[in-house]
This record gives sequence, C-alpha cells and structure tokens, in this order.
Amino acid sequence: MRVHHLDCGSMHPPGGGFVDGAPGLLRFAHMVCHVLLVESDDGLVLVDTGFGVRDLTTPKATLPGPFVALVRPEFDVAQAAVRQVAALGYNPADVRHIILTHLDLDHAGGLVDFPDARVHVHGPELRAALTPATSAERQRYRKAHWAHGPKWEVHESGGGDRWMGLESVRGLTGLSDDFRLVPLAGHTRGHVGVAVHSDDGWLLHAGDSYFNAAEMAPTPSCPPGLRVFQSLMQVEGKARKANQERLRTMLRSHRDEVKIFSAHDAAELAPFTR
Repeated sequence: MRVHHLDCGSMHPPGGGFVDGAPGLLRFAHMVCHVLLVESDDGLVLVDTGFGVRDLTTPKATLPGPFVALVRPEFDVAQAAVRQVAALGYNPADVRHIILTHLDLDHAGGLVDFPDARVHVHGPELRAALTPATSAERQRYRKAHWAHGPKWEVHESGGGDRWMGLESVRGLTGLSDDFRLVPLAGHTRGHVGVAVHSDDGWLLHAGDSYFNAAEMAPTPSCPPGLRVFQSLMQVEGKARKANQERLRTMLRSHRDEVKIFSAHDAAELAPFTR
C-alpha cells in the first residue's frame, strides 16, 4: 500500500532546542502533526487528522486560548488534511476510514471535514473524550470536533495477537490485516499506536506515546522542555513510561522490520517527505 506522510498542523512553541532538540535556544521550536494518508484496497485511510479547516480558520471557536498561546499553531488552512488530500488529486469523499491514535484536539480536529468516514477509536479513549473526568480532559477533548456525529467504530481492550513482540495488538473492523491497533496507554486513557503495512514494510505511528526520536534510542533522552510537557499531559505516567520501554524493546529485535515515528517530531517526518 502506498502511504503519504503529511504535516497537518505545524506548531512553533517557544523554547527552541529545549523543546525540539535541534540546535539553537533563542528561537521558536518546530513541531508537526504527522498524519498518514494510505491508499488501500478498502479506500483511502487516514491515520489521525491533525487540525481541521475550522481550527485553522476560526480557532477561537474550537481551540482553547491557552493551548493556542503555548503551541502557536500555523493558521494555514492548506495544511488541513482535507485540503492536502484534494491537493494530491484525490476526492476527500473517498476517505473511507480514519484511525485515531487518540482524540486530543491536535489529532482529531479534522474529523468534521470527513463526515462520511468510519472513525476507528479505542473504547477507553472514546469514553474519556465523551465523559471527561477532569478539567484537563475537558480542555484536551473538544466537543466541536465530533459534534457532527462521527460513524464510530469502537475497538475494545482485551484479546488480540502478538505483533513485533508487542501483545494485545488488534485488527480493525472493515479493514485488512495491513492495519493494526497497538495499545500504548499513558498519554491518555485509551491511547494507541497504529501499525500500517506499507509498500516499504511496516510503519508504526506511535502517536504521543513519545515526542522525540531520541526517546527511542538505546540510551534514551528527551529535550527538557518536552519532558516537562509530557509529564504535565500524561494521565498515567507509569503506563506511559512502561510503553516507551516496550517500544524500545521492540526496536532492539525488529528495527529492520518496522519504522517507528511519533506524531510531533519534525525530524522524524522529514525523511518521509523528501
């Protein structure tokens, strides 16, 4: 299957290298919303959606002010997934499935732009979004992103198979075995990774289970500003750290079989878009 790697939401928080790990501190950092567009036998499939058209044109209607002030999104509507799908020559109506790593506002903002797609989501994540338990969850999950009534395909925990040494990995209803959900809770209650078997081998979109490629190194590290941000955003810190270690263990044994990337590291996106 052919896979297109898209940036559906460039962001520029302050902190430079303290946030993105690149040289220079007296600058704004560069982060992305790494989204996949997959040409499959089941139609076009998106993995995450990034920001939607409404987020990028009337942000006050959908995005909380503190978030906008902190991460400083580029309000470029051409980055919306629906616009990029069309720019690639496809009909956005042919996006039949959307698979979400989680429902945070910078991952699910584009749902409303694909109202006819079936939206695959982990059950614990959907319940967290629809019935947020804390003020933090009420900020990160935005009702406007699913007010249109998405066609939810809910996948529950339990069961599943082993994949690349990881347990409880599940297929998805209505999609081939080229797509898998990989449980990676911690950042949110129902966070998952999404594995895609592309023409070039397996890809694992790890969502926000980590934020910087250095976290997957044999001796992991993380830019200090990003480390603080992850700790502030996590729902289950112990689970998040355990799942990062699961991913590093997987890479030690299967590095030649799978390419892994997170949702926001611009350096991880760059090789896919050259």
